[in-house]
Amino acid sequence: MCYDKITKLDKFTTAVILAGGKSSRMGFDKQFLKLKEENLIELIAEKLKKSFEEIIIVTNKPELYKDTPYKLISDEYKERGPISGIYEGLKAAKSEYVYFVACDMPIVRNDFIEFMKEKLMETPKQCCLVKREKYFEPFNAFYSKSMLNKALELLQEDRRALKELILSSDSLYIEEETVISFDPDFDMFINLNTKEELEKYIRKFVREI
Repeated sequence: MCYDKITKLDKFTTAVILAGGKSSRMGFDKQFLKLKEENLIELIAEKLKKSFEEIIIVTNKPELYKDTPYKLISDEYKERGPISGIYEGLKAAKSEYVYFVACDMPIVRNDFIEFMKEKLMETPKQCCLVKREKYFEPFNAFYSKSMLNKALELLQEDRRALKELILSSDSLYIEEETVISFDPDFDMFINLNTKEELEKYIRKFVREI
C-alpha cells in the first residue's frame, strides 16, 4: 500500500509511559525503579525516542522528576486505574494515535512498534493491541484520540475496566502467531511487579538495556 510518509509520521508521533499504580507488591514506588543506577523510565523513554517525537509521562508525583526532558501530566481522576492514564495521555498527545506502555515494562521492541504503525495505516481502527488466547495485552498498544469520549464516560461512571474501553471500540488485534516472529517469548509484555521478578529480569536481560 502506498501512502505519504509525512502523514504516517503525523499520526504516530507520541508515546506515553504510565507511571501510576500502588506498587504494593514491589515494596516501593515502581516509577523509580533503577537499573545500573539509571531510572527505568528514562531507559524506556530513550528506546521510545527511536520511534516517537513526543514522550509523555503520566505521574501523580511530577515534583519528583527533576530536569526531565519529557512532558509530565497527572491524572484528573485519581485512583481510577490505568484507564485514567489512557484518558490523560490521549488528551495531552499531539498525534492521532498514541502508544502506551507501563513504567514497569522494560522491553521495548521498536520493530514491532513500526509494524503496528503500518497495520494501522493499512487498516485504520481506533486501537491496535495484541490478543493472546482469550485475553488482551492492553499495553505495548496504540489508542486513538477517537476513544477519548468513551474513556471519559467510563471514568465519570467509575467503571475502571480497561477491557470495557477496548471492547467498546473498533479494535485491530494482532494475533499471537504474528507477535512470535518479533518476540518469541513475549518479553515485551513482562511486568516487574515484585523484587523477585526484577531480579529475574536483571539476570536474563541486563545486557539488553
